[in-house]
Amino acid sequence: MASIPNAMPSSFFVIFFLGVVLYTIEARESFACDPKNATTKDLLFCRVSLKVEDRVNDLIGRLTLQEKVSLLVDNAGAVPRLGIKGYEWWSEALHGVSNTGPGTKFGGEFPGATSFPQVITTAASFNASLWEAIGQVVSDEARAMYNGGVAGLTYWSPNVNIFRDPRWGRGQETPGEDPVLAGKYAASYVRGLQGNDGNRLKVAACCKHFTAYDLDNWNGVDRYHFNAEVSKQDIVDTFDVPFKMCVKEGKVASVMCSYNQVNGVPTCADPNLLKKTVRGVWRLDGYIVSDCDSVGVYYDQQHYTSTPEEAAADAIKAGLDLDCGPFLAVHTEDAVKRGLLNEKDVNNALVNTLKVQMRLGMFDGEPSQQPFGNLGPKDVCTPAHQELALESARQGIVLLKNHGPSLPLSTRRYHTVAVIGPNSNVTNTMIGNYAGVACGYTTPLQGIGKYAKTIHQQGCDDVACTTDKLFGEAVNAASQADATVLVIGLDQSIEAEFKDRAGLLLPGRQQDLVSKVAAASKGPTILVLMSGGPIDLAFAKNDPRIGAILWAGYPGQAGGAAIADILFGAYNPGGRLPMTWYPQDYLTNLPMTTMAMRSSKSYPGRTYRFYKGPVVYKFGYGISYTKFVHTIASAPTVVSIPLDGRHARGNTTISGKAIRVTHTKCNRLSLGLQVNVKNIGSKDGSHSLLVFSTPPAGHWAPHKQLVAFEKVHVPARAQHRVLINIHVCKYLSVVDRSGIRRIPMGEHSLHIGNTKHSVSLQAAKLGVIKS
Repeated sequence: MASIPNAMPSSFFVIFFLGVVLYTIEARESFACDPKNATTKDLLFCRVSLKVEDRVNDLIGRLTLQEKVSLLVDNAGAVPRLGIKGYEWWSEALHGVSNTGPGTKFGGEFPGATSFPQVITTAASFNASLWEAIGQVVSDEARAMYNGGVAGLTYWSPNVNIFRDPRWGRGQETPGEDPVLAGKYAASYVRGLQGNDGNRLKVAACCKHFTAYDLDNWNGVDRYHFNAEVSKQDIVDTFDVPFKMCVKEGKVASVMCSYNQVNGVPTCADPNLLKKTVRGVWRLDGYIVSDCDSVGVYYDQQHYTSTPEEAAADAIKAGLDLDCGPFLAVHTEDAVKRGLLNEKDVNNALVNTLKVQMRLGMFDGEPSQQPFGNLGPKDVCTPAHQELALESARQGIVLLKNHGPSLPLSTRRYHTVAVIGPNSNVTNTMIGNYAGVACGYTTPLQGIGKYAKTIHQQGCDDVACTTDKLFGEAVNAASQADATVLVIGLDQSIEAEFKDRAGLLLPGRQQDLVSKVAAASKGPTILVLMSGGPIDLAFAKNDPRIGAILWAGYPGQAGGAAIADILFGAYNPGGRLPMTWYPQDYLTNLPMTTMAMRSSKSYPGRTYRFYKGPVVYKFGYGISYTKFVHTIASAPTVVSIPLDGRHARGNTTISGKAIRVTHTKCNRLSLGLQVNVKNIGSKDGSHSLLVFSTPPAGHWAPHKQLVAFEKVHVPARAQHRVLINIHVCKYLSVVDRSGIRRIPMGEHSLHIGNTKHSVSLQAAKLGVIKS
């Protein structure tokens, strides 16, 4: 582990484990309902035996309007007369407990927390059980820090926006460009964070940023002023999907609305989005929070309302329950006094926030006496947690090229390795944004150094790589070593929140560095990329002097160890790209502000689902040190779709070929596949089985869409049978131009690698149907 300012010194672990027997957790004071407070301990809202709803209503009935308004913001005020302390709602846990929000602080007994790979990397594992396991570890550490008085219990993670445009600076935070992948990730990670103890919450997660938010600052347009013009079709078909899955399948406790407008209305002031859809249709059991100062933004910068009181009233009446920022605390009382808002509207907002706090146990007295009350410093940065961070990085790294093959490197043959590049010995770069303080780091240089003697040259001062002044030493190192590993790419100076990329090429003179080093290298040249977004690497893909390419994303605190394990064959890579890697030419005349997903004569379309042009690497691409083949052991050729008799004579189809999902009885209708996955190579390996569907031809349907995926480990020369169930209504449906989800009748083609299978969907009872 590297001992650096932003990580725990390695000596910490020695001191900690020597002292663990003597250490006793100092119990956190009760947030409310302190059993030692004779004035409040017997109040109805403190009685754990009562229903949460009754406790919440009792508490609200005791609050004055001023007290209620003070609870509408992230820095919620205390109510001393009722024994309630102040609370900071804003904490972050995107890929580990983070100190990005003011609710969490590192130091003292909690100098750091396990820092997992950035989400885009973890998504590349296509392993839902891994995502849930990470959530479980993060919530263990979050609860431990809460018990220690240095963190909250409400975490505004994950980010499940669609990585629609490859230039987006925050694409790294997301699970990628596919809505089903993003939704599966959301539901899995949220389950890990929130636990499975019925109505009780371990921590409260939050899916953000709702909705159509995927631009930060591009070409003079920023997120505070952007109006995303989105069709009903794209809203339902793409942007809503991960949020709906997060709420309905993940049972998330919160949703965050975004800064931008959608079709002229700020998302945090839109009752159709918040009250009607999130709470009404999807039935969110939790609270809706604004992105930080979003209400102030739509008043001050978007000029959506004439007065601040109108802005506050619009937000609360639209369904907003909590404001990240002071705006509602300042202006809500006056909005009530002016008749723009009823106090009942304020009560409704508080019902949703207070209910979540009660489900977290914050009104149940002493934390030490509650579930998870035993967690403390000993449960943060444990060896098991750090091993999971390493395993997560290994599973997320994607092998893009392996000519020869050049990898894995043999320690018997390659005794010295030149380690070159601006990301070759980085620490903070590996954990991306919205990170905390890592337990410690293993850099790529350190990881490779465990396998071979290294010669280190950066080649560039940083990823900007503005000069070639360090090229000479790098070239010389490559000419002397048995093999060369170039670790290049991006960092937060290139792609970040409020920083979208200008293009897809490597920054500065990095490409020149790669080409010169590869030309001089005595042995094989291996390229390792750190980035959140895709990079146009056509030059390296087509250069025979570059033997192999690995994409590591931002691989977390153990990233260097994971990279080295793959380079030297201790781990067989099995990651797949969660986003399309486009050529630079894709961006020609393509504004980030154009939101349409589907292609047209003068518009290329977005993501693999709608773009058919040339790519550098396609969505779902990734190779291995072994080879897997698929055969379908069992699959139906015909599936009957039962119709709801009430709609058999209504407007059920488009030209008799696509049935409305709401007009069918297929809530539990699944298409079952049995797929044999055989490892015909000589190395054990894990394989991501991706199932795509191409619906019957239609000008508004995707070219293909991901409908299922499974991670399976198969030993060398062995075979494993994978059972896959595809929910027909959810995954074989498409969305028409009116935003109506329909199931196309006819031949659907399922793709699993090079294997295809056709299945015909047929209406079981059509009757007389009009178009």
